[in-house]
Amino acid sequence: MARPPKIPNLLRPDQDTIYFLTICVQDRIPILNNQAVWNACLQTILEFDRWHVFAFILMPDHVHALVAPYDRDHSVSDFSRWFKVGVRKKVKADWRWQEGSFDRLLRHDESASEKWEYMRHNPVRAGLVQEASDWPYQIGLHQ
Repeated sequence: MARPPKIPNLLRPDQDTIYFLTICVQDRIPILNNQAVWNACLQTILEFDRWHVFAFILMPDHVHALVAPYDRDHSVSDFSRWFKVGVRKKVKADWRWQEGSFDRLLRHDESASEKWEYMRHNPVRAGLVQEASDWPYQIGLHQ
């Protein structure tokens, strides 16, 4: 029996494949928002040669990212797994990531810019900063 096609293969050929991704710390322990983890995240992102990271924000207990594979055959679960392993190794973490991740394939009526606005205002909604631009652990679409 043939396997069903991956979702990206069902998209129009001219349609971008962009995922909104959330990766959480196990038990949502607030331990991520520090310079060591931020540096590990940036180094890990720079090592990806199969993915483009449009935007990324580090929160105390989770991360959000807007990512796109250079090839539609690359799995977002692979991105998540590589990211988790890379960051944990770099910081020699004694904590764990939550199993799996939450991902949403952006449809043609959804905007990466709108998702970025949601992401960058996350620290404001959480009461961590007054202005979104004050949060130090973010790289975004227009930075």
